Amino acid sequence: MLSNIRVVLVGTSHPGNIGSTARAMKTMGLSNLYLAEPKVEPDGQSIALSAGASDILKHLTRVDSLAEAIADCSLVIATSARSRTLDWPMLDPREAGIKLTAEALNGPVAIVFGRENNGLSNEELQSCQFHVAIPANPEYSSLNLAQAVQIICYEARVAHLAQLAKMDDSEAAPQAAAIVEAETAPEEPQAYPLSADLERFYTHLESTLLATGFVIKNHPGQIMMKLRRLFSRARVEEQEMNILRGILTSIDKKIPPKE
Repeated sequence: MLSNIRVVLVGTSHPGNIGSTARAMKTMGLSNLYLAEPKVEPDGQSIALSAGASDILKHLTRVDSLAEAIADCSLVIATSARSRTLDWPMLDPREAGIKLTAEALNGPVAIVFGRENNGLSNEELQSCQFHVAIPANPEYSSLNLAQAVQIICYEARVAHLAQLAKMDDSEAAPQAAAIVEAETAPEEPQAYPLSADLERFYTHLESTLLATGFVIKNHPGQIMMKLRRLFSRARVEEQEMNILRGILTSIDKKIPPKE
């Protein structure tokens, strides 16, 4: 389960932070490290600060953008301070750990950490379904990158161990209690769209709204940002996303072609 949790560092500029991140991950049982738009490559300092986690550095994945790093993920959580200008669905670290481990049962998920000096851009933050804020001392909230990674990885491990304990309890239950009629079994949870599919939906939505005149190209305002926030808060499922795409396509067919 933990192997499906992807730690993504965006625009990292200090090689020591890459090594310290690898160490923080390995102590909690995570191993899947992505570097998106890295400013530096792992070096001797990275290996030294990894303190025995050089295998994570050896097998890390480098990509050119955050979008590429999270394209196949059904859940993406960004680390961020609370923002008054970008009011996004927020989690605390414990909630983030629970969500990551629960959805990692079905496929890749990601926790995203921003640049050392200025974090993640608004555009990058909007590509994630949730934001997580670490409730540090408001009088001195300066966490370095590896410390933030350690906290979230710890919460993921705590949630993972709780999952394992629940599974063990289930297996130890009397066999008779585990036998249920097929028609009374709970439905399987619906799959969520991957990040790449969400981005295609938002592109389609904006294109349709521009064509109808609801969004003005030269004065778009914050409509698309607020719609992203709405759909992130609603957490639409894959089938629901397909319905929405179908609605947009039906609208597109009714729009007169431009002369």
